[in-house]
Amino acid sequence: MLLHIRVHHGQHNLGPTANIRSINSSDLRSYLDNHYKASRIVVAGAGGVNHEDLVKLAESNLSQVNNNYPGEIPKLSPCRYTGSEIRVRDDSLPLAHIAIAVEGAGWTDPDTLTLMVASTLLGAWDRSQASAKQNATVLARASGEGDLCHSYQSFNTCYKDTGLWGIYFVSDPLKIDDMIFNIQGEFMRLCTSVTEAEVERAKALLTANTLLQLDTTTAVCEDIGRQLLCYGRRIPPHELTHRINSITAQNVRDVCYKYLYDRCPAVAAVGPIENLPDYVRIRSGMYWLRV
Repeated sequence: MLLHIRVHHGQHNLGPTANIRSINSSDLRSYLDNHYKASRIVVAGAGGVNHEDLVKLAESNLSQVNNNYPGEIPKLSPCRYTGSEIRVRDDSLPLAHIAIAVEGAGWTDPDTLTLMVASTLLGAWDRSQASAKQNATVLARASGEGDLCHSYQSFNTCYKDTGLWGIYFVSDPLKIDDMIFNIQGEFMRLCTSVTEAEVERAKALLTANTLLQLDTTTAVCEDIGRQLLCYGRRIPPHELTHRINSITAQNVRDVCYKYLYDRCPAVAAVGPIENLPDYVRIRSGMYWLRV
């Protein structure tokens, strides 16, 4: 939420507490009238479902839903990304919670899958896992062997026309600087020298995780609805797998260079963050000066 406040000029997806507490029944009715329209609704079925019965059920329950608006049609302005930072220092907390991100790609952008592979390359780690020496991810090995953090998680959040790509980590106060240094070093390595073997491993892991998310009819229904709203069609698993498998190490380097290299990051930090480097220094870590 803090990232969205800074990055998208307050256009975050949750809203401040004051706004949530002030919502009343008329606000909810207005939202339903303006957003629950036929063109924005998908009826999806998965499993042992008869198509004709599903159509009849939709017609009997949703036939009154139309595309007529009581007022002006809501217009969503393009979301502008702004690299910046927000710090909420609270020394009473035992650990620092920090996220660093750059602007990512929207759902329909051709770079989205490549950024997903790059995010998988960064991976995730926490202290409850086995020895970090056995982890295939460079950042996970560094985090475990150097005791840099309690946990970290890469993320790739996509929206209609933009996204956020980065890492969230939890760290001891005195380890923040070292963790930021290693994260940015890994960012730059993705832009310049990630190997084909690493990309192949990440592609296999991303494919497996994507298919595992479709292990129930509920998950399949959600996937159908989300893809129809985002892409206008359902992308079958074999097509998605083919797209992932076609990504090369050079693709990853090119896309990461486009989105990461010499870009202004967004930083959000909460807790005992005295040792978090200032923004100018973090910004200078987004490029390398090498001969």
